[in-house]
Amino acid sequence: MGSRTPLFSEHERLGARIVPFGGWDMPLHYGSQLDEHHAVRQQAGVFDVSHMRPVDIQGADALAFLQRLLANDVAKLKQPGKALYSCMLNPDGGVVDDLICYYLGPNRYRAVVNAATAEKDLAWMHDCIGGASVGINSRDDLAMLAVQGPEAHAKTAPLLPLPLQEPALALKPFFATEQGDWLIGRTGYTGEDGFEIMLPAAEVVDLWRALIDAGVTPCGLGARDTLRLEAGMNLYGQDMTEEVGPLESGLGWTVAFEPQERNFIGRAALDAQRGSAEVRQFVGLLLTGRGVLRSHQSVLVDGQSVGEVTSGGFSPTLQRSIALARVRPGIGEQCAVEIRGKAVPARVVEPPFVRHGQPRIELD
Repeated sequence: MGSRTPLFSEHERLGARIVPFGGWDMPLHYGSQLDEHHAVRQQAGVFDVSHMRPVDIQGADALAFLQRLLANDVAKLKQPGKALYSCMLNPDGGVVDDLICYYLGPNRYRAVVNAATAEKDLAWMHDCIGGASVGINSRDDLAMLAVQGPEAHAKTAPLLPLPLQEPALALKPFFATEQGDWLIGRTGYTGEDGFEIMLPAAEVVDLWRALIDAGVTPCGLGARDTLRLEAGMNLYGQDMTEEVGPLESGLGWTVAFEPQERNFIGRAALDAQRGSAEVRQFVGLLLTGRGVLRSHQSVLVDGQSVGEVTSGGFSPTLQRSIALARVRPGIGEQCAVEIRGKAVPARVVEPPFVRHGQPRIELD
């Protein structure tokens, strides 16, 4: 038996199919993964993401510590509530984890790390403190919901504590507002607008039930994966790993190489990669033949392997099979993918595939 979120009994009550994920027992779906996917694209869905780990980082050296810990530069966060996405790297430039970091005020930050890597991440953070005056506090007392979709704001805001209702509706993308132990961020992992809500674990059941009563569809891990794939969003452990860094994972935009004097962990390795013609490209694939794209399938050009699929699956929105893949540079616009011993034709495209419910690529 894995760990369970404060909503586990709610998932059972709703008839969810429970599966192991990152050491947790989590809902895969509540009957129809396809219906849940479409609910997020067309109305609103709510995900229990309480398995993810908020970590508060504060102290006189919090900024300097995070500038060394993260590949992106938290010094860019000037306004309380502003957030950024970043990778946390090892000295070889591989990804320890990817995370969102919120600036909450002078010397106060919150990072949200992935469930399967949380303990590893915390150990790494502590190892990197050195002599810095910084405290790291894992917020195990909090739960977390993601409400996503075009109707997410309208259906969620009236259910928030009164002091948060208007500030939540006024949030710009990648900003958050807080009140006590509640933090509402206009962030997500689906390619749709919405909120990610951190709140006391003791209060999450009431909010979960209120959202469902308001017509928000409960959604599981299955829809979360197809939504993030359509949105071209990376999954840690597949699209980037401790052996593969951001420059080969389509995440070069998350690395702040300026100012040059900021010596973040992994910088030397990335600086060396930047000047190499051998850095692999991270691309999208649209299958034009018959089949389903899956991770680890070989990408072929003229019958020769030029890379592999890192994440793949069927896109409910596009009604086509799509994938993210890491390939050698300059492979062109046409390729094939080896599926069950056959070379099936595919087209190289630039992610995302879908954003805000609309296709972002041309279909044949």
